[in-house]
Amino acid sequence: MAGIYVHIPFCRSRCAYCDFFSTTREREIPTYIKTLCREIEGRRDELPQAHIETIYIGGGTPSLLSSDQVRQLLDCIYANYEVEDEAEVTLEMNPDDPINAALERGINRVSLGIQTFDDSLLRLIRRRHDSAGAIRTVKSLKAADIANISIDLIYGLPGQTMEQWERDLNIALSLDIQHLSAYALSYEAGTALTRLRDSGQIAEVPEELFVQMYERLCQRAEEAGFEHYEISNFALPGFHSRHNSSYWTSKSYLGFGPGAHSYNGKRTRRVNKPDLDSYLDSPPVLEHLTPSDLYDEALMCGLRTSRGIDLNAIYHRFGQQRLDYLQRMAAPHLDAGRLIVKDGHLCLTRQALMVSDDVMSDLMADD
Repeated sequence: MAGIYVHIPFCRSRCAYCDFFSTTREREIPTYIKTLCREIEGRRDELPQAHIETIYIGGGTPSLLSSDQVRQLLDCIYANYEVEDEAEVTLEMNPDDPINAALERGINRVSLGIQTFDDSLLRLIRRRHDSAGAIRTVKSLKAADIANISIDLIYGLPGQTMEQWERDLNIALSLDIQHLSAYALSYEAGTALTRLRDSGQIAEVPEELFVQMYERLCQRAEEAGFEHYEISNFALPGFHSRHNSSYWTSKSYLGFGPGAHSYNGKRTRRVNKPDLDSYLDSPPVLEHLTPSDLYDEALMCGLRTSRGIDLNAIYHRFGQQRLDYLQRMAAPHLDAGRLIVKDGHLCLTRQALMVSDDVMSDLMADD
């Protein structure tokens, strides 16, 4: 089984926190769709005999596409790959856009980039929508029989209070959604938000407040019946993101479009050049992963999930010496209550989720 990611790099405006490859050259969308289809067709033999179980159209802002353009992309994928009948097909949306693209035949999951329901914070991070518009879009999607809706939120925004975060959670969990992704704000190099911070115009929220917001998120989601299946992701039973889960379980996937990543499920990762004009004419960057690279990835991806690291799988994939190393490095964290072993899996405890990067770093290969 494998997945497909399609990158739509177009945005009407650039959000203040975003460092993904994107462009505001919307007029070039029709030409880009043709270029994208050429790539999709040209790489159809890259994963021979693979059955596609997830398709994710992300960005950027895929909801800028027309229904015809979404159909053109999906038709191209289905014509060139073996797509499962029950494949999960996700379209990312901006709440300010018409829902037409999400209603195209084949789309069965929508991911809405809401980020916050506070209008002052939305203006600060340069989002195009407002709170009322985001709520209307969720209701419109539900009225159109989209039965699998995910929303994205960000916490730790500049000046954000616990009261504002509590309100965000109250609204989100009242909308009868099936999935919630919530991310701690990070200040990425070159973004407008980082420039504002560095010039002293805004300040990062205190680390203690970050922790309190995350703990409240986990508590409220659990009370609402959501399963905390990955550090930043919560879903009602049966609604885990199958596409994102494939990244954390080292399944193969193809990424199409500038800046998109691919992985053959073995030892090779491919990265397309992040350039709209020349990505197809430029050779991709190929990374051949060493056994230590693969071990580190298995470690990081496994610990991100509620299931944790399968210790038996580590033994069979990397050998007894690597398993002994993992158990030796994990021992202090087990003693401190940051890690537990449950049903043969090494897992982070709730108290360790906010320091997960430190724990993972300690367990990584030393060669």
